[in-house]
Amino acid sequence: MRFPDHDPTLAFSPPAIRAAADAIAAGGIVAVPTETVYGLAADATDAAAVARIYAAKGRPSFNPLIVHVPDLAAARALAEFDADALALAEAFWPGPLTLVRPLRKDAGIASLVTAGLDTVAIRLPRHRAMQALLAASGRPLAAPSANASGGISPTRAAHVRASLGPAVPILDDGATEAGLESTIVAGRTILRPGPVTAAMLTQVLGDVEQGPQAPAIVTAPGQLASHYAPRKPLRLNATQAAADEWLIGFGAVKGQDSLSASGDPVEAAARLFDALHRADASDRPRLAIAPIPIEGIGHAINDRLRRAATR
Repeated sequence: MRFPDHDPTLAFSPPAIRAAADAIAAGGIVAVPTETVYGLAADATDAAAVARIYAAKGRPSFNPLIVHVPDLAAARALAEFDADALALAEAFWPGPLTLVRPLRKDAGIASLVTAGLDTVAIRLPRHRAMQALLAASGRPLAAPSANASGGISPTRAAHVRASLGPAVPILDDGATEAGLESTIVAGRTILRPGPVTAAMLTQVLGDVEQGPQAPAIVTAPGQLASHYAPRKPLRLNATQAAADEWLIGFGAVKGQDSLSASGDPVEAAARLFDALHRADASDRPRLAIAPIPIEGIGHAINDRLRRAATR
C-alpha cells in the first residue's frame, strides 16, 4: 500500500503503517496522531527530513522539536537521565509528558531537531498509531504538531489537511484523546503545562516550579509567546458574545459551541482545539471564549488560550 497521490490519507491499519514507515525511510514526513494532537513526523537522525518538517510548517529554526521514542531504553540512548527524570518516566510514560534532558554526545540526533541546544525534548507516546510507526520505522521520530507554525493545533486529520494542504501524507486514526500538547518538564521546572498537571508531578517529585511563560531564549517546544492562534481575534473570559463574535462556552456560559456544558475541564481540554477550528471557520469575524478555571488541567487550557489571543 502507498499513500494516494490525489489525497494522501490512509486510515490506520497495518498496511497504512507500512506505507508511513516507507515514507519515513525515504526521508519524508507523515502526519500521525498521538494521544495529544496530530504530529508531523520525520526521522530525527536525518537532517534533510527534519528540514522538511520546518518547511512544511513554516516553523522558526530556533524552535526545537520533540523526539518520540518507543521505550525508555531508546530514550536513554539519546539523553542523560537522573533520578528525577527516571521517576517521572516510570510514573507517566507512555503518556503526555515530555522531558528535556541533556543530549548524549553519541545520540545521532540532527542538530536541527534541538535547534543547536545541548538538550533534547523526549517523549514516549501512548497512542497506537505513533507506537506502531515507531516500531515499523525503527527510528526516533521528531514530531511537532501537524499544523502551520503558530496556528491551532490539529486534533483530527481534517485539521491537518486544512492547515498543511494537499501534499502532506496523513495517517488517520480519528480524533485525539487529550486534545492538548504534552506537559514539558526540565528538571523540576514546568516549561509548558499540559495533561500531566503540576499536582500530578508534585506527587512524584515533591515541589515543582512553573517556568517563565514566554522566555527570552526558547529552550523547549511550545514557549513562543504567540502560538496555537486562530486567524481571527480571540477575546478571553467572555460571559456573553458581542454581535460580531462566535462564543465558545463552558459550564453555565452558553455560546454557539461549548467546551463542556457540564463544566468538566478534562472534556474542555479534549475539545479545545477542535472548537477553535470550528470557530475560526464560522461566519463571525471575531471569537470569544468563556472563562476556564485555572486549577488542574485548566492551567494548561489557559496557557494555550493566552498564547492564542496574543498578537
